[in-house]
Amino acid sequence: MLNCQKNSRIRAKQRGATAVEFGIIAVVFFTLFFGIIEFGRVFYLYNTVQEVTRCAARAAVVTWKGNWGSIPQQCLFGADELVAGWEVHGINVRLRALNLAGNEANPGSVYANLSNCADSPDDANCIRFVEASVWCTGVQNCTNNRITYQPMFGLMIPVSGVGIPNSTVVMPAESLGYY
Repeated sequence: MLNCQKNSRIRAKQRGATAVEFGIIAVVFFTLFFGIIEFGRVFYLYNTVQEVTRCAARAAVVTWKGNWGSIPQQCLFGADELVAGWEVHGINVRLRALNLAGNEANPGSVYANLSNCADSPDDANCIRFVEASVWCTGVQNCTNNRITYQPMFGLMIPVSGVGIPNSTVVMPAESLGYY
């Protein structure tokens, strides 16, 4: 009987110990868990920004310059912003038609471009390349001219200086809408 009373007193003293231990372990576990999710999302954004520029450049080299308005939305998987990457919007995708010197070219029409390129391939208004880039427009937060990463979970993980890299893809112009 004396032994039972002693055991019950020990149990009464340790009654809150499990909750305290769980609290300590839970903080570490959930910090690590959400940190892994954030790291995966940063990795996703780095890779997806590259894919968005590649997709936009590929679509632009076969589409005439006047019809480029829907290309950013197509390359953002049909949305106005990147899925699971709300930092990247359609306004961040910039398309430019370039001549042989790398300056912007504006021939006016498909036929004028064909004529300019046939007459003189190094003409200032002959579109030879298409450049697609994802860059910070200044509309949203920027860090060193890069789109600022916004974490999903506002934990103790310092990510204020993390920027999504600017991405640029240049491809040679193909049909540009002339079939």
